[in-house]
Amino acid sequence: MYEKKPWLKFYGAVPEHIDYPRVTMYEALMQTVGRCPDDIAYDFFGTTSTYRQFGEEIDRCADALASLGMAAGDRLTISMPTCPQGIICFYAANKLGVVASMIHPLSPAKEIEFYLTTARSRFALTLDAFYGKFKEVQANTGLKTLILARIPDYLPLVKKIGFNLTKGRKIPPVPADPLVRWWSDLMQGSYPKAPKAEMGSDEMAVILYSGGTTGVPKGIMLSNYNFISEGMQVAAWGAMDGADSILAILPIFHGFGLGVCVNAIFMGGGKSILVPQFTPEIVADLIRKKRPSFVVGVPTLFEALGSNPVFCKADLSCLRATFSGADTLPRPVKERFEAVVKERGGNVQLLEGYGLTEAVTAIMATPLNQYREGSVGIPFPDMLAKIVALGTTEEAPVGEEGEICLSGPAVMLGYLDQPEETAQTLRTHADGRLWLHTGDIGQMDADGFFYFKLRQKRMIKSSGMNVYPAQVEDVLYKHPAVAKACVIGVPDEKQVQRVKAFVVLKDPAQAGPEMEKALIGHCQEHLIRWSCPREVEFRGDLPCTLVGKVAFNTLEKEEVARLKAEGKYCGG
Repeated sequence: MYEKKPWLKFYGAVPEHIDYPRVTMYEALMQTVGRCPDDIAYDFFGTTSTYRQFGEEIDRCADALASLGMAAGDRLTISMPTCPQGIICFYAANKLGVVASMIHPLSPAKEIEFYLTTARSRFALTLDAFYGKFKEVQANTGLKTLILARIPDYLPLVKKIGFNLTKGRKIPPVPADPLVRWWSDLMQGSYPKAPKAEMGSDEMAVILYSGGTTGVPKGIMLSNYNFISEGMQVAAWGAMDGADSILAILPIFHGFGLGVCVNAIFMGGGKSILVPQFTPEIVADLIRKKRPSFVVGVPTLFEALGSNPVFCKADLSCLRATFSGADTLPRPVKERFEAVVKERGGNVQLLEGYGLTEAVTAIMATPLNQYREGSVGIPFPDMLAKIVALGTTEEAPVGEEGEICLSGPAVMLGYLDQPEETAQTLRTHADGRLWLHTGDIGQMDADGFFYFKLRQKRMIKSSGMNVYPAQVEDVLYKHPAVAKACVIGVPDEKQVQRVKAFVVLKDPAQAGPEMEKALIGHCQEHLIRWSCPREVEFRGDLPCTLVGKVAFNTLEKEEVARLKAEGKYCGG
């Protein structure tokens, strides 16, 4: 098999194979509790819990959930930011054999209705601030019990008072309602001990959702084994142990947030520093105060930190590794971030990784000592990756572009109630293995390093030619005047799609026809003609998704709406 894994020679101390326990996530976490009971498991703005205490909280929560009638096979919707209640409940549900359906807490009511119905959830956990949205859709769903938590439940006293005097005052009071049970009351109650459910390692344990950028989100079914293997792979890759801590910036409804920032660090016995709200200011302050060894995030986070005054003055010698994923990392963002870290006593490279929710999250990354321009790295232990010619299962020659395919223990069970979609995405190849067709375009070099080009769905077809937005954005970022850039395809009668760039300038006063001409000229110097933007629109900022990625699909929708309003729309 070595000939299919040319990347192994770059593993260094990382093991080629890991022996994954055939247990549930709850049992895997309890193994960590047994190994390092007195180490800190999580830190929430100064409120900390040792692994022993964390295990006790999970067991108490499981007892409470069982008393509400929750049992193996039930579905529990968790709609929480990254905070103790969300992660305690996640593992408690797993102990009972209950499937956790993870959704983002800012979902509008209609989306909540969709998620509750899709997952067939009778139970849900959310914050008091979002009670109204769940109540609004209760009659159209099977929801029978809504557990409400409050952010101050786990805040230290001073911060609790501060929250109640500011944000807390804006939260509408929750009326008396038989639907509602309060987290704080449940956790203080006394219940019979809930036995551990007989749950198989390969059984569905979690439902995460695809981004839904091309229509309705799909429920992604992930097993205990998927999460345990991916978590142990990440922990082995970063050599995570009890001395390490990770800043859990990414939310727990996101595979990256739940799989890496929470589950992986718990597999390694380190500390997760929980960050319920994403702003550069909060993150910079926590890095200064909490001194994490790992920071993982999306490119917009590192871009914001590179120019944040608190971050730029902090002692950054604590950083052992930083990884960027979920979107293409522009070279200037990488260089600026690394320069600030070096100036402040650190010595890390901002390395790229690659993954997708259909394989929990990250399943390959750049080795800590092996940076390669533009590469997202090499596969983790026990994961296989290859490039196949588009529309086939045939492996493409080294260096040629094609679809990235993955095989290994982190690959999902399939899409919830969508057998046809599952069959298109999970295919058995000639080697007898089941391969995940990612829909992402990339290439592999002779050493087994992979290069992500773009999501296949995001490819622009202009005059019959393929245009890769990430490539055009990369060129725009190299222009000294550009702070942010996003490239989309706009429906066009002659070209099918024409290339349009949205740009945020470092100096907004420079916006105008001259700068537009200069940026198009800059692209023409570096790109083939059909890849160059036909127009540039200047913006004060660009829309972002809830995890901080530039929301290119929002810009696409805005353009279509504008063209329709002007009577110029020629799309389907």
